[in-house]
Amino acid sequence: MKEQSAQERWEHATQRPLMALAVLFAVAYAVPIVDDAAGRSLTTVCTAIEWTVWGAFAVDYLVRLSLSQDRRRFVRKHWLDLCAVLLPLLQPLRLLRLVATLLLVQRRARMASQIRLTTYVAGAVVGLLMFGSLAVLSVERDSPDGNIQTLGDAVWWSFTTMTTVGYGDHAPTTGLGRIIAVGLMLSGIALLGVVTANIAAWFIARFEKDDVEERRQTEAIVALTEEVRALRAQVTALQEQRSVRH
Repeated sequence: MKEQSAQERWEHATQRPLMALAVLFAVAYAVPIVDDAAGRSLTTVCTAIEWTVWGAFAVDYLVRLSLSQDRRRFVRKHWLDLCAVLLPLLQPLRLLRLVATLLLVQRRARMASQIRLTTYVAGAVVGLLMFGSLAVLSVERDSPDGNIQTLGDAVWWSFTTMTTVGYGDHAPTTGLGRIIAVGLMLSGIALLGVVTANIAAWFIARFEKDDVEERRQTEAIVALTEEVRALRAQVTALQEQRSVRH
């Protein structure tokens, strides 16, 4: 059995703790948005949790970089991780912390071999719906011309946007809201493509498996036919030998 490297052991050991921190980040991000009457102290605590979780993922990136045997190759391969780590430092907006943390969670989740594609896609859909709804609600609720005022409006808008249906009964009016909308549209199209490709690959694999089984059965029948012919030839030869003796 191949021995795991220090980087692989670190990734395996930190997988679940980082996912738990991601859930904590989701709660801390959602509370001040859902509860618009939240006090200053609660908002401060939630903000501190968000920065702490982002910091944990940033430390995880730095540790994996230090444990990598080829650091230049690691940076080239995980350039999106680096961008996600640096993104909130450019301008400390909550939306940037949200995008950065989602990217880091996504990249670390892909390293988990036990997470199958179907589970990953389902989790991505739920995560995008939830965070897209919260993000658009946070930027549209205080807009004078905004028509996304409640969490229900935000969830409905996110669902119709991700599925590219777009009824038009709710739409963002701010610049950030429209940026979120573009992100949800592109994400919805990408996830639809992944699901379609996954279904197509399943059918192809199924057909190939059936073809292999059919070929195996055909080869077995051919081999059995050859054996029967050989036995018949032997029986015929024995009968001829007996006829000659008599």
